[in-house]
Amino acid sequence: MTADSDAISPRDDDSSKHKIGEIAERTLRDLEADFADLKERAQQLLSERVYLENEVSQQKKKVNRLEDEVRQLRMPPHVIGNIQDILEDDRAVVRSSNGTIFLVSLNRNLDSDLLKPGARVALNQDSLSVVDVLSDAWDPLVMGAEMIDRPETTYEDMGGVEEQIALIKESIELPLLNPAAFKNFGIEPPKGVLLVGPPGCGKTMLAKAVASSTECTFIRLVASELAQKYIGEGGRMVRELFDLARERAPAIIFIDEIDAIGAKRLDSATSGDREVQRTLMQLLAELDGFDALDDVKLIAATNRPDILDEALLRPGRFDRIIEIPLPNDEGRKAILEINMSGMPTTKGVRIGHLVEETKGFSGAELKALVVEGGMSAIRNNRKKATKDDFEKALTTVKEKRTEGRGSAPSDLWN
Repeated sequence: MTADSDAISPRDDDSSKHKIGEIAERTLRDLEADFADLKERAQQLLSERVYLENEVSQQKKKVNRLEDEVRQLRMPPHVIGNIQDILEDDRAVVRSSNGTIFLVSLNRNLDSDLLKPGARVALNQDSLSVVDVLSDAWDPLVMGAEMIDRPETTYEDMGGVEEQIALIKESIELPLLNPAAFKNFGIEPPKGVLLVGPPGCGKTMLAKAVASSTECTFIRLVASELAQKYIGEGGRMVRELFDLARERAPAIIFIDEIDAIGAKRLDSATSGDREVQRTLMQLLAELDGFDALDDVKLIAATNRPDILDEALLRPGRFDRIIEIPLPNDEGRKAILEINMSGMPTTKGVRIGHLVEETKGFSGAELKALVVEGGMSAIRNNRKKATKDDFEKALTTVKEKRTEGRGSAPSDLWN
C-alpha cells in the first residue's frame, strides 16, 4: 500500500467535523430542553411543597383546637356560687347554687380585687374551691322582660276609655315627666296603678299605649312567670326585676294577670302556695319597702280583683285602682269607628245599628265582630263589606259569647 492511499483527504475530514458538530449541537439542545423541563418541574414541586406545608400547618391548628374542645368537654362542670366572706390564708365562705354554705380555698392566680362578698364565682365540682370569678348577670327571664321594640299601639287606637287614659297619664307619665311638681307640693307621686276590669276591655292594650307614648324603659311579664318551683326563686326574680328597673330608670314595670301571685293568703296552704306567698311578700316589700322606687312605676292588670290580697290593694302600693268597664254606647261606637276606619263598606252598613246590637260586648268582641265581617266579605270575593257580612259576624260572635259564658266561673262584672 502506498503512502497516497493511506492518507485522509481534506474533504473527508471536513465532513466528519461537520457531523460531529451537528451531533454536539443537537445534544446540547436536547440537554437544554431537558434542563428547562426539569427546572419547571422543580418549581412545581417547590410550590406543591409550600402548599402542602401550609395545609399541614392548618390541619395541626385544627387538630389542636379540636383537642382543646375535647379536653374542655371532658372537664367536669363547675358549680356556680356566691362569696359570703373572705378569710385569711386564701380561704373563703361561699354559698353554692343549692343554698349550701362551704368553707373553701381560693385560686391564688385570681385577681384579689374581684374576690369580694357577693361576687359570683365558679367552684370546682370535687373540692368546691374557687377557680374563676364570673361577671354578675340578671336572670334570663328578667332580661327577656325588657321591651326593646316599642309597640305601635297608641292612645288614639283606643275608644271609650278617655277617663282611664287621663288617670293613667296622671299616675304614671306625669311623675316621670315632671317630678318637681310633686316635690313642690310635698307629696309623693303614685308608685303603682292597678288596672281592673272584665276580659277584653283593653287593660293590656292600655299598657301598650303607655309603653308607646313614653321614652323610658318598659319591662313587661306575666305574673305566672314569677311562680317558680324552688324555694326563694320567685322572690329572687322579683328582686332582680326591680333592681333591673332601678338600673334602667326611668322605667315602668307591667305585670299582667297579677292575681297569679297576688291572691289572698290562707292559713292552710300547700308548699307551692307558700312559695307563691313568699313571692307576693317580696313584691310587697319592693313596692313599699326601704329601697325607694323613685323613677320606677308599676302597672298591674287583673280581671279578678275580688281575690287579690288586701295588703296589695292598700294605698302606698297601688295608689290608683283604675277600672276599665264594659264600654257603653258611646264607647262601643268609638271602638267600632276605630276598627272600621280602614275597611271599605257599603252604604247599608250603619254603625248605629251595630252599637244597638252589641250591648254588653267588650272591646275585644267588638274588634272580633269587625274582623269577622271583613273575613266574610273576603270569603265571598267582594270589594266591600256589606250589611249581611256584619249580620253573620254578629251571629258568630254572639254564639262564641254564649259558649264562653257557660264556662265562666262567675259573672263578676255584670
